[in-house]
Amino acid sequence: QVQLVESGGGSVQAGGSLRLSCTASGDTYSSMGWFRQAPGKEREGVATIYGNEGTTYYTDSVKGRFSISRGNARNMLYLQMNSLKPEDTAMYYCAAASFVGSWINRLSPKNFAYWGQGTQVTVSS
Repeated sequence: QVQLVESGGGSVQAGGSLRLSCTASGDTYSSMGWFRQAPGKEREGVATIYGNEGTTYYTDSVKGRFSISRGNARNMLYLQMNSLKPEDTAMYYCAAASFVGSWINRLSPKNFAYWGQGTQVTVSS
């Protein structure tokens, strides 16, 4: 049974840091990513990681501040978030897929079939 469980969200002041974790079970995932959705906005790709080589992609607004990584056991996914800003406030979701497709947009939610329930991140000014 496919299951993705996120943890590590919370409330932090601007400039602070959080580390999100995702525990994956039920399959071997070649593609994984973090997405976020703020109230009234569409879900957007934050960071994704593909294949054994671990090629990463980031949305422009988080480049230099966030870092995506996978654990050695490859069933763990992390998002280290530094220098957080109020505009980073959102529900953050872990996503996974069993293969690496020839997708043009490497940050599209459409690339991923499996989703966690989300963890809330709130950044206050």
